[in-house]
Formats: sequence, C-alpha cells, structure tokens
Amino acid sequence: MVLLPGVMCDAGLWQEMVADLAGYGPLIYGDLSRDASLEEMAARCLSQAPERFTLVGFSMGGFVAREMIRQAPERVQRLILIATSSQQDSPQTRAVKVATAKSLSGSQGAFHGPGQKAIALSLSADHASDPGLQTQIRQMSLRMGKEAYCRQLLMDRHSDTHLLNQISCPTLVIAAAGDRMRSLEESQVMYRLIPDATLEIIDDSGHMLPLEQPASLTRCICRWLSDTPG
Repeated sequence: MVLLPGVMCDAGLWQEMVADLAGYGPLIYGDLSRDASLEEMAARCLSQAPERFTLVGFSMGGFVAREMIRQAPERVQRLILIATSSQQDSPQTRAVKVATAKSLSGSQGAFHGPGQKAIALSLSADHASDPGLQTQIRQMSLRMGKEAYCRQLLMDRHSDTHLLNQISCPTLVIAAAGDRMRSLEESQVMYRLIPDATLEIIDDSGHMLPLEQPASLTRCICRWLSDTPG
C-alpha cells in the first residue's frame, strides 16, 4: 500500500492508522517534498512502489495519485482518495499561494510553518483550537521545511475532472463532513465520474481526516478493502 500525504505533511500523518493498515501489506510512504510538479512527484513515487499496489492519496496526494494512474494504470489495483478534489485552484487561491511562497522565499528569518489561521482552517470548527492537533500539523511542516513548502505552494494543479472516467480500478472517495477546504460537491463529482467508485462521508472532522478522525477513517478504509478484491 502506497500512502501519499498532503501539503506539508509527512509519514506522521498516518501514525494512528499504521497498525491496522499494515495488515493489507507493507506500507510505503510517498515523498512529495522534493519535486516541483505533479508529474515528477508521481514518477518518483512509482519508482519506489511495488509492481502492483493499493494507492491512497490525501488532499494534494490525491492529485498525485491520479497522475500515477495516468502514468502506470496497470500497476494500481485499488485507489482511495481522501479529502481531495479534481478541480484546479481558483485564481484567488492561486494568487494567495504565489504571494505566500514569494514572501517565504524572501524571508531570512526562521521558518515557523503555516500560519495559525491556515492550520485552524484545515481543521473542523470543533477541532480548530485543539492544541494537540495544531502541534502535530506544525511539527510535520517544520520537518518538511521552507523549500518544500514553497515548491508545493507554487505547483500547478490542473483540473483532471475530464479524465476521471478513465480510472478503471475500484475507487473509494472519502469526504469529511466538516471540511472547510474541500467541499462535499468536489468529492461527489469524483464519485459520479469515476466508473467504479464508492463514496463515504465521515462526520466530526475537517480537512485533516487522518489526524482528526483516524479510527473512523481506518474503519472505513479497512471495510472497503475487505469488500473490494485487489
């Protein structure tokens, strides 16, 4: 099983889920910190993956996962997309990301990770002020570093909605009911357009599903894997 994280996340994203997911085979953590494009990220992850595997993509990792399928469709047995989208950034979102990256690149001070507002927005309204979750997110970003953050902010995410119908493997689309970064409609679009897709919605969580509701997310994934031959 290949696990792909989101922006400024590393293997720590999955730490509460590892014990259960490991029962479905060795876990391989995709490194999305070193490349500047989806295509390069996908190629690197494919070079480190086994010949056939289940692919899990969270947030930005969902974009990379679908690019991996485009590059090597015969290698992906099952696909799981968590809190992600097939839509490109709006011009406003793109402008904010570019401005943030330029500001960080020109800064000579220590890198402190995403701002407090950005971290809070990635969590549900109920979890936004949770100090433990805030610390986990910030620690991952500090391990990743400023250069990786800037690369990820500047990376183009082209819409691949028109290509979703080409995904032939069984696919599980998982959305968070309290996600303030990705809408339920974005998950529903993927569910409707991917031929062999299942949609699950997990309550009491914002965008950071693997951290906010790891037990519920793990149960959802394991149930689907058990019912879906690889």
